[in-house]
Amino acid sequence: MSLENLKPAAGSTQNKKRLGRGQGSGTGKTAGKGHKGQKARKGYNEKRGFEGGQQPLQRRLPKIGFTSKVEKPEAVNVVKYAQIKEMKEITIAALVEANIIKGNVAKVKLIGMGAKELAGNIKDENITTSGK
Repeated sequence: MSLENLKPAAGSTQNKKRLGRGQGSGTGKTAGKGHKGQKARKGYNEKRGFEGGQQPLQRRLPKIGFTSKVEKPEAVNVVKYAQIKEMKEITIAALVEANIIKGNVAKVKLIGMGAKELAGNIKDENITTSGK
């Protein structure tokens, strides 16, 4: 397909309206701006969202905040779940099997007293411990 043959669809484009070109054009004299007033003056530029002094819509509505797309890890307290300390290999699958977390959790953080000592048993890169 060559680019020379590309044309807009029939009736999809119109000529630009030529303003202020005599009374017969339909947009002569005031060029469609009416008589007097702020909007008739040259250089008139209304701010985005301006509603003539009425409180603009974006200021009438409440702020709805921010939702981070970064997924937070599920916090698991090792003091609360004693069976974590008895596990030889700590993986997300093993935690789901032990009914400690749900199956749709992607990241886990082990917190609480004794969480750092379990770092050697973790066999999944999506599981971290608290502390340095």
